[in-house]
Amino acid sequence: MAEVNKPPRPGGWTRFVTARPRLSLLVALVITALAVLAGSGVADRLGSGGWEDPAAQSTYATKALEREFPDSQPNLLLLVDAGRSSVDDPAVAAQARRLTARLAGEKGVIGVGSYWQSTSPALRAKDGHEALIAAHITGDEKAMGDTLDRIAPYYRGTHGPVQVKVGGPVAVRHEMQTIIKEDLTRAEMIALPVTLVLLVMVFGSAIAALLPLGIGIVAILGTNAVLRGLTEFTDVSVFAMNLTTALGLGLAIDYALFIVRRFREELSTGADPLTAVGTTLRTAGRTVVFSSLTVAVSLAAMLLFPQYFLRSFAYAGIAVVLLAAATALILLPAALVLLGHRVNSLDLRRLFRRGRAPKASGEEGTAWARMATLVMRRAPLFAVATTTVLIVLGLPFLGVKFGTADDRQLPSTAESHVVQQHIRDGFPGSPGGGLEVLAEGSSTPAQYTAYKDRIAELPGVLRVDGPLVKGQSAYFTVLPKGEAVDDAAQRLVGELRTARAPFDTKVTGTAAVLVDSKHAIAERLPWAAAFIAIVTLLLVFLLTGSVLIPIQAVVLNALSLTAMFGAVVWVFQDGHLSGLLGFTSPGSIETTLPVLMFCVAFGLSMDYGVFLLSRIKEEYDRTGDHNEAVRHGLQRTGGLITAAAVILAVVMVAIGTSRVTNTKMLGLGIALAVLMDAMIVRSLLVPAVMRLTGRATWWAPGPLRRFHERFGLSEGQDERPVRGAGLPRCAAPPRGATSHDVPAETNGDGSADAGSGIREVREPARRK
Repeated sequence: MAEVNKPPRPGGWTRFVTARPRLSLLVALVITALAVLAGSGVADRLGSGGWEDPAAQSTYATKALEREFPDSQPNLLLLVDAGRSSVDDPAVAAQARRLTARLAGEKGVIGVGSYWQSTSPALRAKDGHEALIAAHITGDEKAMGDTLDRIAPYYRGTHGPVQVKVGGPVAVRHEMQTIIKEDLTRAEMIALPVTLVLLVMVFGSAIAALLPLGIGIVAILGTNAVLRGLTEFTDVSVFAMNLTTALGLGLAIDYALFIVRRFREELSTGADPLTAVGTTLRTAGRTVVFSSLTVAVSLAAMLLFPQYFLRSFAYAGIAVVLLAAATALILLPAALVLLGHRVNSLDLRRLFRRGRAPKASGEEGTAWARMATLVMRRAPLFAVATTTVLIVLGLPFLGVKFGTADDRQLPSTAESHVVQQHIRDGFPGSPGGGLEVLAEGSSTPAQYTAYKDRIAELPGVLRVDGPLVKGQSAYFTVLPKGEAVDDAAQRLVGELRTARAPFDTKVTGTAAVLVDSKHAIAERLPWAAAFIAIVTLLLVFLLTGSVLIPIQAVVLNALSLTAMFGAVVWVFQDGHLSGLLGFTSPGSIETTLPVLMFCVAFGLSMDYGVFLLSRIKEEYDRTGDHNEAVRHGLQRTGGLITAAAVILAVVMVAIGTSRVTNTKMLGLGIALAVLMDAMIVRSLLVPAVMRLTGRATWWAPGPLRRFHERFGLSEGQDERPVRGAGLPRCAAPPRGATSHDVPAETNGDGSADAGSGIREVREPARRK
């Protein structure tokens, strides 16, 4: 009679990815080299804007004014500093006029004006020592950047009796783009070596540690090529490059950690490399598929918003998630087959074990098991305490104030920031931050005058200039009394839009763009949240077959993000720790940032949730013991999830070293969310809640249970559970036999693998 325990022949996906492993790796190397070529120069093609709604009233008015009245939209400002002299001094005025005339003759520059031409008080500092030259650089973002690079050196610096600094929106965007590229390179130089050290600490083996890092690099290079291709069809934000690096390294390392760990576990049972890869793909591979889908779904929700800033993160995020999963499921198995037991080679931890005894077998895993037992024994206490702490940490978010990204995103020493700060502090009426009212339709001078008088009487108006008429179009410039985007300025936008006029009016300007952006996000946010929730519920149901677990997953994941949102407001809006972290607080949070951070952090939390739930489900199917399944799941994945979270947090903190405030906020905020999820929610709250819900956790009505039996997937063996029961068709282990009775996996030298613990009992052999 045939041997019952004979390993199954590899088939399906395993056969596909391991049939010719050397050829697979060679093809991957060629594709990666092509991706490097295709993605080269992608940063130069990315934009630094994208916060506005393209269908909004303010966007329409801005484009119409740029087309009909380019002088109304100055994007370049030269701050002329006369030192101790007055800007009205004859020598100063003569030099300023020469600079104005020279700027008017530059190619690609139109609408040049200055204080010395118009004598407008808005262009003269209150102390009389500074004044402005304003102009408009034409073209798209790249053309404007090229023009600025060409002309700025000739104007920046000392010119006779005056000192000139270059600022304005185009200078802010260009300087921000340059700094982001420099900071991203520095972040990669920080993250890669630190990540490698952490992986060596996790795996011990230098060979095993290099595999996740290699997968991450391939995913990043592939995504750069995808982004380069997307720039041919749509606008893509330069900020998305940071997400590409962070998610490419973080998720690829997560997936590779999970797969390599399971592969080494199978080798420790005596399986040959090919059989170990097959088992790994049937178990950990399925979990990686589910995990990547949940992350991609969270990121895809940003496609529902009109701002290309958010859509760019969806493009980059979905691409890097799918590439990370694909490389982990295609290239990694091929490499593991070739390496075999050599995956445990070069155990660098032996250098630190000299003179002291190694840890006892299974010591790390039993620590997680003891913690799980303690949490479940005091489940009500842990559930209430952790929930209370998370809610309290999130309370500062109730005071959030939304604003726009401006020069204060840049370091305080950045030239364009210095110029804008001088304008805010020293010039009347926030020049450059006014509101423009576009009037369209035939009208008479008397009607224009009556309308101007009407809006001048509004309580938030400092001054009204205009109208400037061209054909059947005209525009007025309205200067608010306070800051360009404060609450009063936003109320003024609404008042201008509802003011009676004998012609069609459209309002634009910084405050109007903010109002429209907030409206667009508020309008689509419920749809995005519903999309994430519904698809996540479906995916987790397909994984677990339970009705309650998907609801728990969504609620607890959302709860894990409270600390991140509270910290964002307390630190970046209110300015606490601004000196330590090196940023200037604008007193508000850019409108799109919370949406972005929620989608990214929620997806990453689900990533870890799937890892834990898949192992709990596998054990519950094997034994039917709910409490033991929860304990076992945390024992088997606690160290792995913690290691993955720490590595991802390191990558995000490296991104958070950026000198641009939004990037700093994104990196540090998500790092905090990841650590809170792994160390508080997955370790304490999830096992406590699952203990409280008991066996009811696994309930599902008959139709849904049958649907799951037909279409659902779960980590574990191919055998399905008996319908209506928690046990698999095969016999459960003998009474009293638990995973405590089997030695832990080792690294080949008797030491326990980091984050592992006690290996589960294998399914009993079938009867002959």
